[in-house]
Amino acid sequence: MTTINTLSRDVSLQKLNTFGIAAQAKLFLPVIELAQLQAVRNDPSLSQLPRLILGGGSNLVLSDQIDALVLHMCLQGKKLTSDDADFYYVTAAAGENWHEFVQWTLAQGWRGLENLSLIPGTVGAAPIQNIGAYGVEIQDVFHSLEAFDFATGEVVILDKAACLFSYRDSIFKQSLRDRMVILNVTFALPKMWHPRLAYADVMKWLEQAQIQQANALQISQAIIAIRQAKLPDPQLIGNAGSFFKNPVVSASIRHALLAQYPDLVSYLQPSGDFKLAAGWLIEQTGWKGRSLGAAGVYEKQALVLVNRGHATGAEVKLLAQTVQSDVLKKFGVELEIEPNFY
Repeated sequence: MTTINTLSRDVSLQKLNTFGIAAQAKLFLPVIELAQLQAVRNDPSLSQLPRLILGGGSNLVLSDQIDALVLHMCLQGKKLTSDDADFYYVTAAAGENWHEFVQWTLAQGWRGLENLSLIPGTVGAAPIQNIGAYGVEIQDVFHSLEAFDFATGEVVILDKAACLFSYRDSIFKQSLRDRMVILNVTFALPKMWHPRLAYADVMKWLEQAQIQQANALQISQAIIAIRQAKLPDPQLIGNAGSFFKNPVVSASIRHALLAQYPDLVSYLQPSGDFKLAAGWLIEQTGWKGRSLGAAGVYEKQALVLVNRGHATGAEVKLLAQTVQSDVLKKFGVELEIEPNFY
């Protein structure tokens, strides 16, 4: 049915956000087809309400009461759309689980997404955050996407240039925030594939496994193992993955910090700037393994904030702000939060 009859009131979102916060949605609609979004826009009582677009809930910190219309994106489907001499063009609906989609592409023999294995969330959320890991970002394999524009009621196609990708950012977190809803994403996966093995952790794992010429599936297996060792399983410990962006500083600032902290962890960027390891900065402030209320800093990876039991969104926010403040005091470096607070 192409209606909004499935609209519900006062729905618990605790199992729909990976932090496990006991939030409640005033209005909730599982979206399985475009017609539902069109119906919301055309309904005078719904079109003016604030909206929260919910995918896998892995990049969100919710408040206890969500006074908005929550649109849970459940669109499904994936296929090879076309190919040419250079690429396979693979399209997936917004509600597809990201990791399962990555594994499906590898099973088909389409390489390019292996470094992004085991990132939580959905396909539709991936471009919003320009998700990235182990030397690869969405923008590296992105071709285009389709989105529903609440302002015009039209479905539009945006290419890579239109998305304005940057580090953990896109136009969907800026001028198109709350306006467009991503319906599906098309990826350009290279036929001439080259492994991306810049990270020492990946190389170390492959060496220990005695793999000299790693294929894409083996790289995926390495990254899955590394992530499982470092990051808590949201099914067991509520979390939103990496909570802070790795800050990028100028060479002069890095040089000054190195003089004071010789063990500073940093990575040269193509621009000549340096990306600092936010986890290392947090660890130096003594926050690793500590808690504030029911929210804490994960003992195995200081970049991750966790739910120790019954944390509220307010407790998570207070912890994040306190960590930010302490890092700024010690290093003069500002940490930017990755997840969205709602």
